[in-house]
Amino acid sequence: MNLKPTRLRMCGNWVLDRFPLAQVWNEHMAHYYAPKNFNFWYFFGSLALLVLVNQFVTGILLTMNYKPDAKLAFDSVEYIMRDVNWGWLVRYMHSTGASAFFIVVYLHMFRGLLYGSFKQPRELIWIFGMLLFVALMAEAFMGYLLPWGQMSYWGAQVIISLFSAIPVVGDDLALWIRGDYVISDATLNRFFAFHVIAVPLVLVLLVFMHIVALHEVGSNNPDGVDIKKSKDPWGHPTDGIPFHPYYTVKDVVGVAVFLIFFATVIFYMPEMGGYFLEHANFIPADPMKTPEHIAPVWYFTPFYSILRAIPDKFAGVIGMGGSIVVLFLLPWLDRGKVKSIRYRGGIYKKALLLFVISFVALGYLGTQPVTPLATTMARIFTAIYFGFFLLMPIYTRWEKLKPVPNHITMQPTLEERIPELKALFEEVTEVKSEGEISKRSFNPTGAKNVLIRTAKNLKESLD
Repeated sequence: MNLKPTRLRMCGNWVLDRFPLAQVWNEHMAHYYAPKNFNFWYFFGSLALLVLVNQFVTGILLTMNYKPDAKLAFDSVEYIMRDVNWGWLVRYMHSTGASAFFIVVYLHMFRGLLYGSFKQPRELIWIFGMLLFVALMAEAFMGYLLPWGQMSYWGAQVIISLFSAIPVVGDDLALWIRGDYVISDATLNRFFAFHVIAVPLVLVLLVFMHIVALHEVGSNNPDGVDIKKSKDPWGHPTDGIPFHPYYTVKDVVGVAVFLIFFATVIFYMPEMGGYFLEHANFIPADPMKTPEHIAPVWYFTPFYSILRAIPDKFAGVIGMGGSIVVLFLLPWLDRGKVKSIRYRGGIYKKALLLFVISFVALGYLGTQPVTPLATTMARIFTAIYFGFFLLMPIYTRWEKLKPVPNHITMQPTLEERIPELKALFEEVTEVKSEGEISKRSFNPTGAKNVLIRTAKNLKESLD
């Protein structure tokens, strides 16, 4: 009876002697110390990894029945949706997963702007992350053509034609990308190859480099404090805890909440009103019929809006490319002496707020038809977008900074906030008696007081 465990241990030891699995686990999970004060914003890195795995698995399943042929591609997608067992679910998991990927990545990037995760010594982590973002955009763009619907076809036609605006090499570059003089079967085949094989390999490599670089210098935290400066007698950061099991368990909670929303979209609104799956894409591609309004998927629309805001085609392409390139320069544009927004001055907070408003507004304008008013608004928000980055070396020097603590600070937990939330609920509601029955109803006066107090606190925070 004792032979089996012994042999299993011997087999395990044989593997570990030849492959450092235990060492990798200890360095990157069990013995990797992360700050104690991770909050809500730190869920999105692990969620991005989860969605990436979902895209790989569902993508492999879709390729088993998809035909990368201009005459068969659209029908093969319909076949997957209607005749393949659970094919509709796999397709919706993949299409919803693409939008979910950009949602969590945008929120992950916003967390970096909040807490200065791009600043020294994490510049390389940010660069790898931005390369991941560019590769993800390429992956999404190439995958967008594969359903071979009307919006897929004409969206690809418009975007690829932009490369022809580049002087000297533009026409040849656009021809090389298409593989033909128009979007055709050759384009579909090469996009399929890049989407299924080439770009995913680049994504996996960049994810690996991103995580290795992160674990080399350590994770940032909401206070922007370097936890490696203070260690206990055993060499462990006093402000840190092992990533496993503490944050693996916490991430499981985040994954569970995310999957609830993810499943809700898949089963009840996979098209999301035409934002996740455009209505025109349920019509086969027709080179002879142009859709009334051509627009890319929602996650490209902020950059597409910048392109349309600039009247000259080549200048528009430069602007659109520059809106991404400037993100790479962020670690050197920000001259602030502290990392976290908690200890930065009101100038940066207001600038970041304006940047978020401009990015969301550009995203919305990119989904709308071109009008004189929309173009004017897009130009204003484009100026705000670039102003946030290009003026950063100036306004980050003027900030009145708050003193940064030597150790991380712990924010109140949800359980500790319950009395405060109860008091807030009682303030915005009031008890009314109707005979023997008492019930709570909305209290306008209390709600007004809460809004005024919230506005004052927000103003103090921005100051």
